[in-house]
Amino acid sequence: MQRHYLDYLTDVMSHQWNDAALTDYNEDHEYTFCEMATEMLRLHELFAQMGIHRGDKIALCGRNCANWAVAYLAIASYEGVCVSILQDFTAVDIAHLLEHSDSELLFVGPYVWKELQHQQLPEKLKAVLSLEDWRVLTINGKDSESACKRLKKAVDKSFAAKYPNGVSAEDISFTADPDALSLLNYTSGSTGSPKGVMLNGRSLSNNVEVGMKMLPVDPGQRLVSMLPLAHMFGQICELLYPLCSGTHIYFLTKSPTPSILLKALKDVQPYLVVTVPLVIEKIYKKNLDPLLSKWVIRAFWHVPAIGNILKSRVKRGLRSAFGGKLRYFICGGAAMNPVVEKCLMDIHFPLSIGYGMTECGPLIGGNPPKYFKARTGGVPVMNMDVKIDNPNEAGIGEILVKGENVMLGYYKNPDATNAAFTEDGWLRTGDLGRLDKKKNIYIKGRCKTMFLGASGQNIYPEEIEDKLNNQEAVGESLIVEREGKLVALVFPDETLTKRMSLEEIQQLMKANLEKLNRLIPSYSKVSNIEVQDKPFEHTPKRSIKRFLYK
Repeated sequence: MQRHYLDYLTDVMSHQWNDAALTDYNEDHEYTFCEMATEMLRLHELFAQMGIHRGDKIALCGRNCANWAVAYLAIASYEGVCVSILQDFTAVDIAHLLEHSDSELLFVGPYVWKELQHQQLPEKLKAVLSLEDWRVLTINGKDSESACKRLKKAVDKSFAAKYPNGVSAEDISFTADPDALSLLNYTSGSTGSPKGVMLNGRSLSNNVEVGMKMLPVDPGQRLVSMLPLAHMFGQICELLYPLCSGTHIYFLTKSPTPSILLKALKDVQPYLVVTVPLVIEKIYKKNLDPLLSKWVIRAFWHVPAIGNILKSRVKRGLRSAFGGKLRYFICGGAAMNPVVEKCLMDIHFPLSIGYGMTECGPLIGGNPPKYFKARTGGVPVMNMDVKIDNPNEAGIGEILVKGENVMLGYYKNPDATNAAFTEDGWLRTGDLGRLDKKKNIYIKGRCKTMFLGASGQNIYPEEIEDKLNNQEAVGESLIVEREGKLVALVFPDETLTKRMSLEEIQQLMKANLEKLNRLIPSYSKVSNIEVQDKPFEHTPKRSIKRFLYK
């Protein structure tokens, strides 16, 4: 029988009671497992005083920080429903999602509250609390200092009566019904309006167990959390799975610029780095590409003895850049540049690329690095089945999934829920792909982005973009269709083009277009490259918002 992830957390707390658990990097704020458990129980008393019951919705919207994690776990262990909202949404959208989700409490960060406080908040929202220090910002829509003080006094009195000698490890027994709704996750996606994905405790727990079995870790190891915790990729891979394994998590509470990130990695020395391909691709372009482009390196790269020495040194240098103790380097959210991926595979870097979606909380496919196969999203994870719907002669069709991780549906949206599932209960991923004999998942693109060629050929824009992104001075690209022709939109790599004129850049792109069209089938040739004067807009997981571009 599957264990709830809160059971694992309870075990870890009892065994590592005085060990560090959560730290805000470069800030004077840290929780031991004891302090984290105590704060969770104190928040339980606050929920009770506010009249919150099991199954009620509590929203969480703010930057990554230790208090975000504590609030999330307090909600889950109280058996409330956490409504995780990305702080990247506008204040108008956040207010709308609070209304749509029927949230009764809101934990909010200062950056979000600065704008949100000017919005009309839902009547059902009983209180707004600060993620900085749990201070009550409003009660029943009013900023009443006396009411806030009365609430704090009542919580303190109730907590002291329940734990007169303080909280001990024997007081901890967190668990929940695995089949009950546990999380309502609102995600922007890359295809339009947000939806509320309903996930139960079983989905989250299976995701956690997959991480624990696929990427085992010794208690006390450390990790840098850089992905948005409100996004399922970051929530599972940088919070729940590592914490339930006894990991000490450091949160980057500010935007992770390259300098901040590299310093944090050096200081923390994590066992695991979880990121999107764009991060490693930038590091490759800046640090490795100039080295690997030298003719001496190219000439000896595949020579057995000398090549092995070169690869070993490159691997050691790259591993050092990530802190020196890296055991796993996990990417997801988008396809990796094939040149970068091949280089990492050549040097035996501990790379694995997973496949998932919010609706599966998020894992569908994955593999430990030693079993990872290039250009795949791994094999179906534990308790998940994958099949291809109506495959063509190349075995490509829509990827369908079924299993423990799959969502309950979209909140208050039965039409979207029904459209997401087949009649026999398989979830439509919206992705095109194929499976090999060992069940490795090859993703070809999105159903909605596929173009149909003049002679009926399937054209996958992501495959063209992969090749274009390898051309000189191309930062990012997007293939669109106009009047039956394919056009490439390109935002140049500014580190290489900052001293070039627009005319010089356009001439370079013209040469890139000729090279590109020699690499792809005639039916998918690109007619033109248009240079963008500003970066593409991205979702929080760094996918380009395709629906904005035509």
